[in-house]
Amino acid sequence: PLQVSFPDVEKVEWLNKIVAQVWPFLGQYMEKLLAETVAPSVRGSNPHLQTFTFTRVELGEKPLRILGVKVHPGQNKQQILLDLNISYVGDIQIDVEVKKYFCKAGVKGMQLHGVLRVILEPLIGDLPIVGAVSMFFIRRPTLDINWTGMTNLLDIPGLSSLSDTMIMDSIAAFLVLPNRLLVPLVPDLHDVAQLRSPLPRGIIRIHLLAARGLSSKDKYVKGLIEGKSDPYAIVRVGTQTFCSRVIDEELNPQWGETYEVMVHEVPGQEVEVEVFDKDPDKDDFLGRMKLDVGKVLQAGVLDDWFPLQGGQGQVHLKLEWLSLLPDAEKLEQVLQWNRGVSSRPEPPSAAILVVYLDRAQDLPLKKGNKEPNPMVQLSVQDVTRESKAVYNNNCPVWEEAFRFFLQDPQSQELDVQVKDDSRALTLGALTLPLARLLTASELTLDQWFQLSSSGPNSRLYMKLVMRILYLDSSEVRFPAVPGAPGASDLDSESPQTGSSVDAPPRPQHTTPDSHFGTENVLRIHVLEAQDLIAKDRFLGGLVKGKSDPYVKLKLAGRSFRSRVVREDLNPRWNEVFEVIVTSIPGQELGVEVFDKDLDKDDFLGRCKVSLTAVLNSGFLDEWLTLEDVPSGRLHLRLERLTPRPTAAELEEVLQVNSLIQTQKSGELAAALLSVYVERAEDLPLRKGTKPPSPYATIAVGDNSHKTKTVSQTSAPIWDECASFLIRKPSTETLELQVRGEGTGALGSLSLPLSELLGADQLCVDRWFTLNNGQGQVLLRAQLGILVSQHSGVEAHSHSHSYSSSSVSEELEPWGGLPHTTSSAPELRQRLTHGDSPLEAPAGPLGQVKLTVWYYSEERKLISIVHSCRSLRQNGRDPPDPYVSLLLHPDKNRGTKRKTSQKKRTLNPEFNERFEWELPLDEALRRKLDVSVKSNSSFMSRERELLGKVQLDLAETDLSQGAAQWYDLLDDKDKGSS
Repeated sequence: PLQVSFPDVEKVEWLNKIVAQVWPFLGQYMEKLLAETVAPSVRGSNPHLQTFTFTRVELGEKPLRILGVKVHPGQNKQQILLDLNISYVGDIQIDVEVKKYFCKAGVKGMQLHGVLRVILEPLIGDLPIVGAVSMFFIRRPTLDINWTGMTNLLDIPGLSSLSDTMIMDSIAAFLVLPNRLLVPLVPDLHDVAQLRSPLPRGIIRIHLLAARGLSSKDKYVKGLIEGKSDPYAIVRVGTQTFCSRVIDEELNPQWGETYEVMVHEVPGQEVEVEVFDKDPDKDDFLGRMKLDVGKVLQAGVLDDWFPLQGGQGQVHLKLEWLSLLPDAEKLEQVLQWNRGVSSRPEPPSAAILVVYLDRAQDLPLKKGNKEPNPMVQLSVQDVTRESKAVYNNNCPVWEEAFRFFLQDPQSQELDVQVKDDSRALTLGALTLPLARLLTASELTLDQWFQLSSSGPNSRLYMKLVMRILYLDSSEVRFPAVPGAPGASDLDSESPQTGSSVDAPPRPQHTTPDSHFGTENVLRIHVLEAQDLIAKDRFLGGLVKGKSDPYVKLKLAGRSFRSRVVREDLNPRWNEVFEVIVTSIPGQELGVEVFDKDLDKDDFLGRCKVSLTAVLNSGFLDEWLTLEDVPSGRLHLRLERLTPRPTAAELEEVLQVNSLIQTQKSGELAAALLSVYVERAEDLPLRKGTKPPSPYATIAVGDNSHKTKTVSQTSAPIWDECASFLIRKPSTETLELQVRGEGTGALGSLSLPLSELLGADQLCVDRWFTLNNGQGQVLLRAQLGILVSQHSGVEAHSHSHSYSSSSVSEELEPWGGLPHTTSSAPELRQRLTHGDSPLEAPAGPLGQVKLTVWYYSEERKLISIVHSCRSLRQNGRDPPDPYVSLLLHPDKNRGTKRKTSQKKRTLNPEFNERFEWELPLDEALRRKLDVSVKSNSSFMSRERELLGKVQLDLAETDLSQGAAQWYDLLDDKDKGSS
């Protein structure tokens, strides 16, 4: 037989062999899942099913088969996307029993065929590399179930309104987008709700305009006289279905109706239109058309007649792709456009709202102190969505997502009603004007909401995300808004060529708005907590344990999490987090403390910090009382870092950061990079004649920002900004890529940040030529150095010539804020220049440069090995030096530390930091032995001692933390390391 080959779909017989081998074990898991999870849910859902049990669960001998796999590369670097063509013709047998009604029923055999999309995300830099697996069918699969005893089951009160086909429809719909099955692979996965219900990729506005040339299905006088048809259309994308009105006796109907659908997967999802003839008995099928949503995304606006398959005639659709923008400034433009759009049966939407309903706390009890069965009704205007019910729980967890279309977010409200599942008893209510989201960062609120008409401590945790629906197409011309960027360039893409005098002059520099480059960086130091409540219990609760606390921070749409400290009610974290913040008023830092558990983490308290005071004063160091718990307080230190456009202090900032950086935190930022991409010109055309639909991606390291896509132009105007935290400005690079939607790379450029360090005001603002030789990009990139005034470590570049007091006096008029007294003694770091003429010459064995001091905040002795110079060369080749440190006395050598090894040099640079956790009084009883060694030969474990120095810590000023050169001394001992 002829073999039909699909080159992008691969056979995976090896995977089928694996599935066959694990199939019996999957059956054991299914049996456990149905008995321990599904059965209790069924029993709680209906009073007539309280005796429901699974009596038999067997997956059978025939495993599921995977007919082929298609991988979609390059969609998103943070995910792997697979399509599995699956086929299951199984001998599964599941029996259930409802003893109260002597009812037995079940499933004996099942078939399932379809394309299952599997997404592996997020990809993480730690095992198991993949954070979670989500699975769903893009299109409804073919499902056929062989029921046994179904009529008996449907005779039970409360189930009589169901049918076997309705049950199969529900099962099939449960597997289809937007529903997803999410399997987390790592604990404490962030944003599980958003992985389970991510924001849509976009919205398609479907204008069902007309049809023509439909076949005639109505017959009269027993078929002797041919009539016309009474056509109507069903429009479907995934589980979203719309039905048009019926046009009587018309083969060329005009519907003129508009629908809006959410698109979750591109490519894959399809717009499907089926046309039927309305009849009193069974409606006749007139034809069907399907279109992949990827073509709409690529075109922006698609207006065409599409032939009907399985019938005759054509259907006229206009399809518009609406992008989702977190930009409230675009709303007025969209509302103005929508006023001119004719749409029925519903007016056009200006935005969408996604509500992530997480959990509630301390809901009121029912009469008789009975736990309620809470569910939530969420309403926007006349559209209401309902959550599932959580049974017998006044602190329910739902973890569900709901989506709404909004016509005018400025005037609409979200109404939330928490009710008992009987709907008769209201447990709490909340009304939220959606205008609040328009002033929130990223149009997002992620917080607790106090419930009214409820208990005194009753509240609801929700994350609300709004996105503006923006039609970004060259076919659309928004009315020009005076002063809007690009307003004068709307017609610049006209193919007609005129004289150069008529063309507007090309700008030489960017024109960002006044907010560009005004961000600050907030450095959040989570120090410690005291008197936390104990949540751990042992021996069935008889023995009281402690807690394993960690801290969650939320600010400006980002969240951070500290490490877990095991079994400690007075934990010390000493971790530093950094976030870019704007000067928008009303921002708050949300802090929550939890006890880490195997199942669900226990709540240990929360607090909020208004950023207004921190942004105004520049510094906050406070013990904050934890709310909603009997006891506990948290020590935070917050500092605003304002970027400075000068590189003079960069070296000192880098060294101070190395001193204050904790082992538990990532490398601290030394600068803030702000990038404004205004426009591009002369981009290459597609296939030589067609303009591309370009977008730009700006990246520094692993962080990136993607601009909007401008449809069909070789001279796009993006007018977008992005900011990046920079650790080492001298070695990092800004990468910009210009790509066409659906056409690939159009050009790229690399800008080393070292170029900015040599520029005036650390800023470049000009046209850059893309590396393919065709096309230029106009952008501004500016650096700001982040100088900490409250690190507890003061950096001075000429320590030998200044006293600490005189330098402190110099800093005050320069704009430094008054130092806040800390509980720990202030450390003063003097950074000496290695080439200073005032320094003593090196001894015969050379010198080692060390910083040694005691950090009271962490209760640690810290040493930084900076470098060595003028080491002695004993043989023909220079040595391969490294530095070994040991605290005496130390019998088991547990305090030994060692730097990396440098190759063939007499002047090695290390800049490595080492810590010893011990009290100050014990540190003062120790001596630090520092040995500089080298490999004596390639095959030998012997080490050559180049020189050593021993520091008596009792005689060393551990409060200063001064970098200092020490002469290396001779020692006859040559030991192995």
